[in-house]
Amino acid sequence: MKRVRYRSDLRTKSIGNLTPVISLNLWSMAFEIRQISAAQTWPLRHLVLWPNQPLAYVQLRNDHEGKHYGLFVEQQLVSIISLFTDSYSVQFRKFATLTNFQGKGYGGALFEYVIEMVKKEGFGKVWCNARIDKTGFYRKFGMVETKAHFCKGEIDYIIMEKNLKREVLL
Repeated sequence: MKRVRYRSDLRTKSIGNLTPVISLNLWSMAFEIRQISAAQTWPLRHLVLWPNQPLAYVQLRNDHEGKHYGLFVEQQLVSIISLFTDSYSVQFRKFATLTNFQGKGYGGALFEYVIEMVKKEGFGKVWCNARIDKTGFYRKFGMVETKAHFCKGEIDYIIMEKNLKREVLL
């Protein structure tokens, strides 16, 4: 397990098909980010995103095609994100952090880790279907709103994206 300081020293290396596991100490926050299974994301997805729906509601048809990452604090899974790729872009879905861990930087650390990883892998864009009330969070990471809106389960969404190729060229 590689230990690094968070700020600008976020570096990991993959060995063959192994996914990097990273342990970070963000100021006073000690946590670990690692790849997890789709099934490991479901309880947290359900609890945070759709608690009034059956568990099956948060299980995606293509979960088996995605890469899923979790942030652990003292071995407790507190934040999750799922990535789905095509040849140019990465869509992240079902990004959630336990309510009592929100606003403490854990979700932001996981999101920043994923963005850096996606950039290093050479993808041109990252995007999501953001809940309208969460757009401020994503703007902090350079994501911009598109004109595409929709509603699901009485929740309004907007598609947000970040052009990663432009950042590399700057």
